[in-house]
Amino acid sequence: MTIWDVLRDKGLSIATAESCTGGLVSHLITNVPGSSDYYRGGVIAYTNEVKEAILHVPREIIEEMGAVSGACAMAMAEGVRNLLRSDIGIATTGIAGPTGGTPDKPVGLVYIALATKDNVYHERYIFHEDREGNKARAAEAALEMLRRHILSIRGS
Repeated sequence: MTIWDVLRDKGLSIATAESCTGGLVSHLITNVPGSSDYYRGGVIAYTNEVKEAILHVPREIIEEMGAVSGACAMAMAEGVRNLLRSDIGIATTGIAGPTGGTPDKPVGLVYIALATKDNVYHERYIFHEDREGNKARAAEAALEMLRRHILSIRGS
């Protein structure tokens, strides 16, 4: 049984908010036949203005911690979950490269968050690929995070 089968069997829906992956997570989800049974949609929030206006990421988070932060990823995941009325929200934000990195936030730094009605959490990654590779690794990590979450609720 796949995670997609579990989502379908439990009647759960997912939505995505993507920055550094630019829609790649959504693409991977919608490549699965029947994904409309559980996938509500996504927002590509590439700019801070879109993160604030559409996903309701508080400006203070962006100003104090930055758009590439765990707090921002969690706010994005909660925002898309609420916006699209899904059971699960998944978000990615990071620095795909090859430019944009700093000593504190290097190229390849990615935060991925998952939000449900009861919980929101994030994971931090640093990938060491080129731009395309960093995006691919981040999208794969987001789906792996979803897989682990689904497996944790599978028996409930």
